[in-house]
Amino acid sequence: MPSIEVQQLEKSFSSNAQALFAGLSFTVDSDECLCLLGPSGCGKTTLLRLLMGLEKPSRGTIKMDPALDAEMSYVFQEPRLVPWRTCLENVLLPLELTAQNNPAARHRAIELLQNIGLSDRLEHFPDQLSGGMQMRVALARALITQPKMILLDEPFAALDERTRFHMQDLLLEFKARLQLQYVFVTHSISEAVYISDRILLLDNRGAARDIRSLPFSERNQSVKLTPAFNAIVSEYSSLFSEMEDSMKKADAGQSKL
Repeated sequence: MPSIEVQQLEKSFSSNAQALFAGLSFTVDSDECLCLLGPSGCGKTTLLRLLMGLEKPSRGTIKMDPALDAEMSYVFQEPRLVPWRTCLENVLLPLELTAQNNPAARHRAIELLQNIGLSDRLEHFPDQLSGGMQMRVALARALITQPKMILLDEPFAALDERTRFHMQDLLLEFKARLQLQYVFVTHSISEAVYISDRILLLDNRGAARDIRSLPFSERNQSVKLTPAFNAIVSEYSSLFSEMEDSMKKADAGQSKL
């Protein structure tokens, strides 16, 4: 069965508001990672919250593979670190809450922080870290429970380009080494094409504008320089332009009424 199956999904936040998603349907296969693209306000974060169970659909269904029920993690747009705990203590927090904190877990947490470039910040508190560093700690905290699925809401947006590329490669490494699946929200077309097996492009109301699989079997940063990669990025840029033009025409039509 698919890891995630969404059928005829709609979400309204008030009785007279236009619903998001307009009967959105898609699946995420058991070995697949999906990126969500779309303009600001189209419901990408809301869709992640629905998948995580933090929100309930107004209509439609979301079915999860039962094996994922207790093995999902979520990375929010902001780090949400506990300010009085060090980097290492923040990463270990989920294991403390489930009574799984032990020497092996501590070693795994230190290794995660080393992998994301924070080996010299283990005892630093959040207010001693940059925003990008805080987000990296949040990612390590999500991974410490060794989830099968992780939902990520623009986790690399605050990082400088070089660090962002490193984190993309690290996420792909985790995917391969841990058989990790993820649903990843980003505003970067290039990032979506690089780290996903499939992309779901949403329009301004959250309806599916385009969904397709990516043809790259192996990923490294040099693939971003290939004609095939840049052709796909260009196609998505054109789709965004088409959606923006449609939104402008719709707004102009409304202003005449």
